[in-house]
Amino acid sequence: MSKLKAHINNIALPHTIFDLPFAFMGAVLAAGGHPDLKTLILIALAVTSGRAAALATDNLADLKYDKKQPRLSYRAMVRGEISKGEAKIFIAVCLLVMTVTVFFLPPICIKLLPIAALPFLIYPFTKRFTGWCHLFLGLAIAMAPAGGWVAAGGEISLPMILLCSAVALWIGAFDAIYGAQDEKFDKSQGLHSLATEFGAVKAFKISKVLHIICIVCFAAVGFLLNLGIIYFLGVLIAALTLVYQHKIVNPINFKGVGQDYFMRNSIVSVAICLCAWFDYVF
Repeated sequence: MSKLKAHINNIALPHTIFDLPFAFMGAVLAAGGHPDLKTLILIALAVTSGRAAALATDNLADLKYDKKQPRLSYRAMVRGEISKGEAKIFIAVCLLVMTVTVFFLPPICIKLLPIAALPFLIYPFTKRFTGWCHLFLGLAIAMAPAGGWVAAGGEISLPMILLCSAVALWIGAFDAIYGAQDEKFDKSQGLHSLATEFGAVKAFKISKVLHIICIVCFAAVGFLLNLGIIYFLGVLIAALTLVYQHKIVNPINFKGVGQDYFMRNSIVSVAICLCAWFDYVF
């Protein structure tokens, strides 16, 4: 049980709340509000196992940096609760589970799986060479709604692309804010972020612009699919959440940028997903 808890810690399982609702939302929109229960279960298993493999890979790739970062001293691999070999076995098992699960979805899903997995493989190394690494993380998370959309039988279309773009910008922007607190450490290690490239103040301003665009994209999805007032209520809740999040953080004093700030962003994914679903039900 202690080893299981360590792996759950290593993959930050509660953070699945950021991508799984959007995977379900993609399926809901593609299926006209009535996705098959079996498909939803398979989507949940594929997304959860794929995300677990991706985050474990990220932590393994960054271990040498994380050991030097006091803020990350709680992580299981940093504490020595999981060895590199155990992490590799865990990653292999998760990838196997994801691949087998995808085989039970429509054939196009297994064909597109390598493309969907590519951002997860690239992201851990982007912070070595670009300050825009946050958007690579956003792109990786955006594969969740794309996968849910295709798994439910939807074709690649403008609404799907806008949905994925909105998710990518949302994740990328708040990751840039959260990562700005590591500006000094990242510079000392030769790592990159928006904060190391432009400074924390400009990084926060860029994040605001990205969040505005993301809300516009969410709204555009609703207009293109002729969704109703309930869906747009979800978009409004998301917008107000982001406005509040930006008001409580400061690029000079990062006191407000903690786990509460991080997890509060899940209101965006949950609100929009539920409101999209309820829009069809009611």
